[in-house]
Amino acid sequence: MQFALTYAPNVFDTRGKLMGRQSAGLGFLRAALEAQPERIWCYALNRQSAELFGRDAQALSSTPPELRFIPWSEPAKLAQAGLLYRADPGIGDDAWRRQQMAAPRSYSLCGVTHTLSSQGAMTTLANLPLAPLYSWDALICTSTVARDVTRALLETQIEHLRARLGATRFTLPQLPMIPLGVHGADFVFSADQRTAARAALQLGPDDVAALFVGRLSFHAKAHPMPMFLGLEQAAQRTGKPISLILFGQAPSEAVASAFESEARRFAPSVRLLRLDGADDLNRERAWAAADLFTSLSDNIQETFGLTPLEAMAAGLPVVVSDWDGYKDTVRDGVDGFRVATHMPPPGAGAILADRFDQHVDNYDVYVGSVSQFVAVDVEAAADAYEKLVADPELRRRMGAAGRRRVAELFDWRVVFRRYQALWEELAERRRADPNTTPELANARRPDRPDPFALFRTYPTRALSWTSRVRLRPGIEPSAAGDRRVLASVNYSAPVLPPEALVAQILATLENEAANLSAIAAAHPDMPRTQLFLAIAWLLKMGIVTLEPEKG
Repeated sequence: MQFALTYAPNVFDTRGKLMGRQSAGLGFLRAALEAQPERIWCYALNRQSAELFGRDAQALSSTPPELRFIPWSEPAKLAQAGLLYRADPGIGDDAWRRQQMAAPRSYSLCGVTHTLSSQGAMTTLANLPLAPLYSWDALICTSTVARDVTRALLETQIEHLRARLGATRFTLPQLPMIPLGVHGADFVFSADQRTAARAALQLGPDDVAALFVGRLSFHAKAHPMPMFLGLEQAAQRTGKPISLILFGQAPSEAVASAFESEARRFAPSVRLLRLDGADDLNRERAWAAADLFTSLSDNIQETFGLTPLEAMAAGLPVVVSDWDGYKDTVRDGVDGFRVATHMPPPGAGAILADRFDQHVDNYDVYVGSVSQFVAVDVEAAADAYEKLVADPELRRRMGAAGRRRVAELFDWRVVFRRYQALWEELAERRRADPNTTPELANARRPDRPDPFALFRTYPTRALSWTSRVRLRPGIEPSAAGDRRVLASVNYSAPVLPPEALVAQILATLENEAANLSAIAAAHPDMPRTQLFLAIAWLLKMGIVTLEPEKG
């Protein structure tokens, strides 16, 4: 097995801001390395990025596979890998590059959904029908709701294109549903670790510790009100000492203070423990000390939700909202409890969408405002907490069921095999499926044109093969080298004509003027497009001049 992976450091790095997207990316990379493929092709901006990828791979695997580098500027080389995977839904961009610089059947494209509520994400998905994608490409949807949203955006766009343009033929990528995964072994803690963790947090033998893991963000993750009210009712009903561990990072001290003050107000009987999510020691303490896990997500930016799976891998029963990907992962009454959620019907949110579209509200305000109208059933949450707080055997039984479920369906080793099976299916489709749309060989994306094509009417005239140039009198051979290092020039160093090419041109013009076709004939290995660029730059720098055209 081999494949190419689009690499950007922020996709696989959880050392900065704690985000589910990076955690999922890192988990995928670990799984890919553990599967021991023959080789992984790193598709990256430059060799420096590829070297970063190599270091990441070495850190994650003692026996990494063969790693090879393909620059973003040479997508045709991806045919050697057969498939390009990118850890986001942006396969449309790669499809345009494939059409321009490769061929539709040279390799497959595969992406994956993450948050779908941003304007960028929605535009990316809505534009997929316009991109040169085929049946041998795929966008993995991580949950049922992610696929529902993706299909809704695609269908709305297709309906618009039918009505507006009379379009009748649409070729879309496959939309398989494959969940994210967890590395279950990372969440197994010994009895000694549990004893030490509970001692460090001053939890007594009768204390019941509920755990929330994730960003402490009431506008973008989960509003804490139902959790606080539900735990307070459970404490009042059972008389048991309950502690709530908040393990995560807040975007600011003001937000952290809001969590603490509202916990004191709405859950005064519950002891609050806030642990910094950036501290590895706190990670072990939080997971090892907990008796149950809770996440009452109410936010549209969530499409899957990894933390309940992590809790199930840790053997904890879970209390989660009946929301987003939690519906796929947590079995109500088996691994824990799913708490009902409610929101207004379609049509009621137009004002929120309009404020976001008109830039009255930014993204954070938009998703936070939407969440203000998503209700989590407080009484049902309290009932679930009460059952688990009061019954240690129920906690044990549900925790064990959740751990088995993760091992069977959601461990990355299992999930990555589904990726591999999908990629094999795409390879077969690439070989066998008929092409239902005409191929526009080397056609550029319409909104990313060659500037010298789009703006061709700007200049007096364009250079041509009959354009005749000569050296300006008194110009020294070193002038080109001197001028390319000027501050007004060297910012474009990566695209300036190579010095060797310039030297060839100047040598040809040393004794007499020549037209561009003659220069090209004298140097048959010279790239033709680079010749035009080089002549234009030498003209700009005053090193050569054009002779008047005859007639």
